[in-house]
Amino acid sequence: MKLTKNLIQPIAAAMLCVFLFSCGGKNAQTGGMAREYAVMTVKPDSMEWYSNYPAAIKGKRDIEIRPNVSGFITELRVDEGSVVRRGQVLFVIDTVPYKAALKVAETNVEVARANAETARLTAENKRELQRRDIISEYDLQMAENSYASAKAQLAQAEAQLVNARNNDSYTRVTSPLDGVVGEIPFRVGSLVSPSSATPLTTVSDNSEMYVYFSMTERQILELAAQYGADNFLSKLPAVSLKLSDGSIYPLKGEIETVSGIIDTQTGSSNMRATFANPHKLLRSGGSGVIMIPMKSDHALLIPQKATYEIQDKKFVYVLNDDSTVKSTEITISSIDNGKDYMVLSGLKAGDRIVVEGVNTLKDGMTIQVAGAQAQGQEQAQAQAQNK
Repeated sequence: MKLTKNLIQPIAAAMLCVFLFSCGGKNAQTGGMAREYAVMTVKPDSMEWYSNYPAAIKGKRDIEIRPNVSGFITELRVDEGSVVRRGQVLFVIDTVPYKAALKVAETNVEVARANAETARLTAENKRELQRRDIISEYDLQMAENSYASAKAQLAQAEAQLVNARNNDSYTRVTSPLDGVVGEIPFRVGSLVSPSSATPLTTVSDNSEMYVYFSMTERQILELAAQYGADNFLSKLPAVSLKLSDGSIYPLKGEIETVSGIIDTQTGSSNMRATFANPHKLLRSGGSGVIMIPMKSDHALLIPQKATYEIQDKKFVYVLNDDSTVKSTEITISSIDNGKDYMVLSGLKAGDRIVVEGVNTLKDGMTIQVAGAQAQGQEQAQAQAQNK
């Protein structure tokens, strides 16, 4: 079979392309055409940041208000959100049956007192008669027993009177503390009782607010490492509170307690910060974010884009002196500002890492440092050597 001139030229061109491609691949593999990558040198630096934790806001004291007696509500003297003082009347329960019971108890006391006085006079008379041997010892003992029974009945009547007075006072439901009234599910005409599952309302002491949040075991250990393991709560700085609208509460708070138990299901421990609330801006039941200030003078910061992840583990490519890269596992702090990671282990000051295009690299691959960056690093090394 003969090849025409028109066929020979395309075939020759194709073979030339294959040859050139194979030569280019060989040069790339030998490092002759190694790709350039941006590289940075890891250096310790000072860093300040906030560790954020979702939080729930509660009053220093949230007291459920419940009735001590049953009856219909006849008066409602406060409204939801009202600021009340200790001892202020909140609800009035129908007083008619309890005032009637009080009147009966008072009458019973008068009757019992009169009976007791009569029995006392009788017993004294019997003693005199028995002293003169006019009556027997039996008659005297009967009189003494009657007097003792009358005194017991008087004591019982007085106890019932106290109970009746208490029940009458319980018809006026008062606030046990200074605070703010919460939701009121019952209105005038509602029948309430001590056994009701729902309280009349809740009064919250909002002079100070408790802000509850959780930290993982690792985060607590980081705090302890930052501020010292020995009683580190007392060394913690004042914390800030970010409100639900994104604004920062103007007053600082103090972390006062940390639970001594790690929840085995969540791996976290509950903590509590206290904030003053003079202007009643914070409300019980609200939410926010606790912001704990952190600082390190020797933080190793690397860009997040310089890392890649395999099975929940973080890795970077470290540039060796022979221009090859090595995949290196690192551990990072829980801090996440969306831009950088703070390295806890895996890197040291002076290490060089690739910061761009890490997804195109492979372990042991030869690279070149980006031109302008390489010149800058050479000049910096020369200056360091001259010093």
